[in-house]
Amino acid sequence: MSFVGLFLSGAVLFLNSLMLTGKAEAKSVGVFNLFVGVIQLIIPFYLLMVSGQDHWDLYNYASIFLFGLTYLYVGVTALKELDGRGLGWFCLWVAVIAVVYTLTAIIHFHDAVGALTWGMWAFLWFLFFLSNSLEMKIDHYLGKVAFIQSWVTLTIPSLLYFLGVWNTPVVNQIMLIVLIVSIAYFCISLFKFRLFVPLTHVEKQ
Repeated sequence: MSFVGLFLSGAVLFLNSLMLTGKAEAKSVGVFNLFVGVIQLIIPFYLLMVSGQDHWDLYNYASIFLFGLTYLYVGVTALKELDGRGLGWFCLWVAVIAVVYTLTAIIHFHDAVGALTWGMWAFLWFLFFLSNSLEMKIDHYLGKVAFIQSWVTLTIPSLLYFLGVWNTPVVNQIMLIVLIVSIAYFCISLFKFRLFVPLTHVEKQ
């Protein structure tokens, strides 16, 4: 994936996390989602046009569309105050695709950092599905997960790439530890927030 796209995704997810925790206004954040969503469609289209059209090129660039379309959907939903269930079902579909990317990172690329990153994104999209389509009262937890992921899976990796130190052995080891610690925190917090409760008659936060 283009690291410029990762960088912009970090900004969007950071703002979305603040929106979910009540620290930013939804329509204002929705506008920024639209801006970056459009950019995240232009970037992969351009990369596809100048690529050799190899199947792995298509595989990599297709992932950028997942982010771009999500941001556009979030932005329109927030600005128009639409029912979020359609967005939630779309996020479930993307979560399933993200699982495929996770398995491919493990089996084909033997990339532990990439696999953990895609696994965390799959979890995040799944949480958006639970919040929007099943109307679980998890916005506070979802906001915390989004906040952490905005830094450890998007902003920091892109900055390290810009600095020319991404994929060096030391950085890989550090990022592996950071991702594992983050996942452990998410798992511990599941019990703290008691998310796995009956879904019926649960009002959305």
